[in-house]
Amino acid sequence: MNQPVTSIPIPAILEISHGSIERLHEILARQPFSNAVILLDDFSESILTEKIRKTLPKTIDYFTLSADLDVEGLVKEAFRLPRYDVVIAMGGGRIVDFGKYIAFVRRSPFISIPTSASNDGFASSNCSLVVNGKKTTVPAKVPYGIIVDLSIVQTAPTPFILAGIGDLVSNITALYDWEFEDRSGKATVNAFAHMISKKAVNSFIRTPMNDIKAPIFLKELISSLTMGGISTAISGNSAPISGSEHLISHALEKISKKPEMHGIQVGVATYIMVHVQNHRIDRIKKIFERTGFFNYVQTLQLKKEEYRQAIEMAPSIKPNRYTYIHDPTYRQKALTLLDEDPQLQKIFSS
Repeated sequence: MNQPVTSIPIPAILEISHGSIERLHEILARQPFSNAVILLDDFSESILTEKIRKTLPKTIDYFTLSADLDVEGLVKEAFRLPRYDVVIAMGGGRIVDFGKYIAFVRRSPFISIPTSASNDGFASSNCSLVVNGKKTTVPAKVPYGIIVDLSIVQTAPTPFILAGIGDLVSNITALYDWEFEDRSGKATVNAFAHMISKKAVNSFIRTPMNDIKAPIFLKELISSLTMGGISTAISGNSAPISGSEHLISHALEKISKKPEMHGIQVGVATYIMVHVQNHRIDRIKKIFERTGFFNYVQTLQLKKEEYRQAIEMAPSIKPNRYTYIHDPTYRQKALTLLDEDPQLQKIFSS
């Protein structure tokens, strides 16, 4: 019997280098687009200087979107815009998600130009939007192109880079959760997606971590986040890069009085879950120590009670899954860890 051929969408453009924004006109000139729109946030609008705009074709339009848009407002914006050959979003995670979804509903190619490396959303096949007042993961497509200017990412505040580290290393616990689901008969692991996600995080782990703003470190971080994003297109779901640790973070977004950045919360939850899974504990500890992740989160005065509630709530975030946090025994292990782990006692204020 013939095996079905799998079609995997991958970016046609992948540019991760210094000064790529200044070469944007050259990159776009090599593509089959006669017009385009660039969606901006306040920060990226200041980066896209008049000098750069002058080099870009006059057939490009620019729009700055409000950060407060929910999915209904975003759909209205999507169909208010004229038809473009390609939608480009430049800025932080929110504007990239907005652009990705607008391109998805308009069935247009999408080019992602993130200005920080705080999570893998710039490369993944889904996006996070507000639906009925709640932050929800909704489908999109892997970008047609990914352009990252390392000179811009270097200027991002350190916590944004630490958030990216937290999001990337969560592949470790996410993959172990996926294998757990497979063994439990609740899911089937896609071997190729699993391999890509694992290779992404293992490649990053071998990178020198003495300076997280060094070009070699940032390029490896962004490349690995990109590979993780591609793995979700292969699997058709977020399982290769999102497990128990993400469910805890999503729960925190619902209950916390002051939620931290997604990748920061995911990083802390990853540290909890590697202990629950009893898998690669020392590796995660070394990464968080060497990069300064632990030092940073100790300044945040995170609330232990909020994490306790989030762990209890986590299974309800995605009841169709069966990760370690869905199992009552392992969930209790996570709760016990909050009171007993020495590192967590340094992180939590009460």
